[in-house]
Amino acid sequence: MAFVRTALRTVMGCRRPLEPLWRASARCYSVQAEHTTEKSVPYAKTLKQEDAHKGPTKPLPRAADAVVIGGGSLGCQTLYHLCKMGMTNVVLLERDRLTAGTTWHTAGLLWQLRPSDTEVELLAHTRRVVSSELEAETGLETGWIQNGGLFIASNKQRLDEYKRLMSLGKVYGIESYVLSPAETKDLYPLMNVKDLYGTLYVPKDGTMDPAGTCTTLSRAATALCVCVCVCLCVWLSVNMPNVRDHDASVYLRLQGDALSVGGYEQNPIFWEEVSDKFAFSLFDLDWDVFMQHIEGAINRVPALEQTGIKSTVCGPGKYTHTLFLSCMMLGGGCGKELAHWIIHGRPEKDMYGYDIRRFHHSLSSNNRWIRERSHESYAKNYSVVFPFDEPLAARNMRKDPFHQQCVRLVEENMMPRCMRKTVLQDQGCLFQERHGWERPGSFNKDGPAPVLDYDYYGAYDVKKNSDYKYNELLGKEYTFDFPPHHNTIRDECMTCRNAVAVFNMSYFGKFYLSGPDAKKAADWLFTADVNKKTGSTVYTCMLNKKGGAESDLTVSRLEPGPAHLPLTPESNGDVYYLAIGGGVAQHNWSHIQTVLQDECFNCTLTDQSEDMGMISIQGPKSRDLLQEVLDADLSNEAFPFSTHKIVTAAGHKVRAMRLSFVGELGWELHIPKDSCLPVYHAVMAAGAKYGVQNAGYRAIDSLSIEKGYRHWHADLRPDDTPLEAGLAFTCKMKTSIPFLGRSALESQKAEGLRRRIVCFTIDEKVPMFGLEAIFRNGVPVGHLRRAEFGYAINKTIGYGYIRNPEGEVVSPDFVRGGEFTLERMGVQYKAKAHLKSPFDPENRRVKGIYSSE
Repeated sequence: MAFVRTALRTVMGCRRPLEPLWRASARCYSVQAEHTTEKSVPYAKTLKQEDAHKGPTKPLPRAADAVVIGGGSLGCQTLYHLCKMGMTNVVLLERDRLTAGTTWHTAGLLWQLRPSDTEVELLAHTRRVVSSELEAETGLETGWIQNGGLFIASNKQRLDEYKRLMSLGKVYGIESYVLSPAETKDLYPLMNVKDLYGTLYVPKDGTMDPAGTCTTLSRAATALCVCVCVCLCVWLSVNMPNVRDHDASVYLRLQGDALSVGGYEQNPIFWEEVSDKFAFSLFDLDWDVFMQHIEGAINRVPALEQTGIKSTVCGPGKYTHTLFLSCMMLGGGCGKELAHWIIHGRPEKDMYGYDIRRFHHSLSSNNRWIRERSHESYAKNYSVVFPFDEPLAARNMRKDPFHQQCVRLVEENMMPRCMRKTVLQDQGCLFQERHGWERPGSFNKDGPAPVLDYDYYGAYDVKKNSDYKYNELLGKEYTFDFPPHHNTIRDECMTCRNAVAVFNMSYFGKFYLSGPDAKKAADWLFTADVNKKTGSTVYTCMLNKKGGAESDLTVSRLEPGPAHLPLTPESNGDVYYLAIGGGVAQHNWSHIQTVLQDECFNCTLTDQSEDMGMISIQGPKSRDLLQEVLDADLSNEAFPFSTHKIVTAAGHKVRAMRLSFVGELGWELHIPKDSCLPVYHAVMAAGAKYGVQNAGYRAIDSLSIEKGYRHWHADLRPDDTPLEAGLAFTCKMKTSIPFLGRSALESQKAEGLRRRIVCFTIDEKVPMFGLEAIFRNGVPVGHLRRAEFGYAINKTIGYGYIRNPEGEVVSPDFVRGGEFTLERMGVQYKAKAHLKSPFDPENRRVKGIYSSE
């Protein structure tokens, strides 16, 4: 990432020269490396000292409670928060000096609004630390400038995105305004507004000084640890807001007496080998690459065309999808959470988006996946964040048995014509990527749309994919209105509600828990009592110590016996089959393994995810269909809800489970991979007379929210408890059996819920996707976590957690006694609050009871 500084002294304030930067502390250690050729950089007087230390600033201690490696923004923030939380024996190791690497040349912009509630909270904490807390604790200024932020919208979609952010900001008390082009011109007189749709102005956004912030953080940390150091004070003056023009891929910010221009291009240079001596070095700026940003900047601020260039800075940026990443503006929030993670074993907030466990181990060690995803992450950094976007990079990494075998047979021309119509991709399956898996999203009517190899958007002399149907269909989904596939998804949903649909859910994680301590482990791990008779299947949660939900899953108790893998493992005692959402399988695996290790349970956890496929047959006609395929009695008496059996389907052994994630009568079939195609074809052939149809996860999203079923990491996260999420029924609180997180739930139950999940519906036919603000009696009380259109009830439906503005308990009466509205893009819609699902609240359909309808 590169940026240039342009002199505009006639309209900008001047910056007072920086004082010498502190270099020595009792708890921060650095080794000085040789610096490269002097360049005209903004921190030259601060960071390139002639009298720099040549060795550690203090003798290394023999032991430490925590060691933070790296003296950049995140390292200094983590050090500060560790000390603030009471840890005193902490060491920060930096091979060069504070801010070395990427922090020293960062733009330091802080924008408070992001399309993520967690990141909005992280940003708010960073802002508190740098704008007030550090100065109050140390008496020193960090260099924080509250000059505001201005987001530029050159098209309707971009302005819609900003309006969504504005509505979310109201929940968090973030002041923001959508401005017309004329109002924008008044605020920023130098700006060209002829091509604008509008802008989003956030008055309390600002700019951080990397050197001043890191130095003051270190001073505050050493003070908390009863250490002494000398720090700098920084004074800056400002009179114009920072500007971010996403569509031109450019940002502008005041830099003393100059204007900084920077941006993100689609063809970043990969840094193959990092030099040991690069700490404060820079690259030569490639003007052929950077001109796209210059042109965008000149279009936005025409005065730049007649202004000289003061200096250039071209330094590396850290972009990879495999690491815990934090830019400077997120550093305060991330540093606090990382410190809490170190001390207490987990963060306070939902940090799944920063957790290495969000990636399957086969991906984080795959160079192709790392390279392609890192590139696309950078190239799309300024792209509009649409609800249904999918990556194009590193696709087809993990394919379920249906996808692999179907595609291979078609390519080899081995599949008979009568069977070609049952191939998912051949039927127009639009795949989604989750955890590396290709899973069905929906089925378009226009034939196959395969995912092609990544073309790097035509960069690096890679030929850009032409006639790329998948990408074209994906592009049509780039809207904040109802997507073009709205009616396609409706058809899939209504087929499930009225007849029968088949969902390929093979990407699910499939684990076996066995061993001498398996029962003890199951009792401790799972909130529900899973130790019922063999043949039972139980929906349950797994919690952390704070009572937060680390997972929701189904646990089936199996009969002990010899191994018949992958359907049954060998066991002489208790054994359990765990079926877990595939997108979070690695997270679940790691959580279970950690608990087994911490509690010293003598258990074995085995992963059969790659060895089995899974299809779910759901709808009023599912029993009729499957009775022709399976060799088992599927009546309510013989095969009740929440049970499982090994049965034969089309001559193949499968595990059938009577479960539903869509609120209908149905069964899941867990199938050895070599048996997947024959079983699938038998199901589709038998279902033809019942109107069977393939359906994807876009339909599941709608059907599940309509029924009130939770999605982990949407309605249910590690910072939500089952009591808050309406899942108290999954907790064995009426028994005396201890489980992880129980004490936290007991305390919360005794004190009363300070927040609660609530279902909302609106009558107007407008789409919502999550992040919409929830108002009760005109006061913001929360935001939607997830929203979809419910086709059976013909309404938009959403779920969100609400709080009492007075800090009191959120009781059912509090919900019933309020008048609610939902704000979408600045417009409020009257909403009805529900404490039960508005669709089939008596759960008759999952029991196979349709007679009263």
